[in-house]
Amino acid sequence: MTHERDVLITEVALRDGSHAIRHQFTVEQVTSIAKALDEANVPYIEVSHGDGLGGSSLQYGLSLTNELELIEAAASVVNNAKIAVLLLPGIGTMPELKQAAQLGAKMARIATHVTEADVSPQHIATAKDLGLETVGFLMMSHMAPTAKLVEQAKLMESYGADTVYVVDSAGALLPHQVSERIRALKDTLTVNVGFHAHNNLSLAMANTLAAIQEGATRIDGSIRCLGAGAGNTQTEVLVSVLDKMGIKTGVDLFKMMDIAEELVAPILEKPQEITRDSLVLGYAGVYSSFLLFAQRAAKKFNIDSREILIELGRRQVVGGQEDMIMDVAAELAAKKHAVNFI
Repeated sequence: MTHERDVLITEVALRDGSHAIRHQFTVEQVTSIAKALDEANVPYIEVSHGDGLGGSSLQYGLSLTNELELIEAAASVVNNAKIAVLLLPGIGTMPELKQAAQLGAKMARIATHVTEADVSPQHIATAKDLGLETVGFLMMSHMAPTAKLVEQAKLMESYGADTVYVVDSAGALLPHQVSERIRALKDTLTVNVGFHAHNNLSLAMANTLAAIQEGATRIDGSIRCLGAGAGNTQTEVLVSVLDKMGIKTGVDLFKMMDIAEELVAPILEKPQEITRDSLVLGYAGVYSSFLLFAQRAAKKFNIDSREILIELGRRQVVGGQEDMIMDVAAELAAKKHAVNFI
């Protein structure tokens, strides 16, 4: 069944939400949620480790279930939705991308730091060769001025991306900053423009609406806010807001409400809310997936996790540098001990 849509939503709970539950998704959970999302007419469903293909590791967090099994399981139960995967060059590999395509993935989202689009041409080209709809995903977009973002987006477009996303990985952008960035991409690119929000400053919905008003037509949401940090734009809420605005998503609102309540809520270890740590993520501009690592390090070294996150922000640490979190915590603890000793 096809639906007229003004905005195409990618549901990211089965990828971004992996962070929130320590990458412990089961085949049964992914199968039931993907099937229900497909029945609710969600066009794209992203399934991967939180850090993308190949992310299961001691550094990023070990998955309970091999993500290729999860991708295959999701692909086996959808009739209309396309299964998407995330790949960060340097973490995920070409063979893993090929395997994902063989198992039923239809979209590849190739993610780089906002200033490092030049590491993605081979991955984007490979995705296109595999017949996948291909998205360039510019993470931590708050860390570069708009002109730099435009330059990097143009590179991804030149490599063959069908869509380029402004990704607010830290939930640090303010609505006027989102508007400025989306407007600049719309004025410059010929491909689709997308936006991915995090809710660490309680601005995911406002930022997403700002992006849509400036012409973004590809939007990410996570059902029940299941995502890293304080979660993403809550999909079932977004669908209801857009419906009230007369913006068509083609997604069944009541079914989304039921999925959120009956399938996703029981998986959450605790409600997705803006805690002091997730608030600091947005305030400091630190990658949302750092939260659980910082909490673990804080406990180990008996210091405040907020101090760790603020210091990571000061050092402009980016996704892929999770191993630095323990080092930073150790340094801060050593300084505190030295001060106390004096």
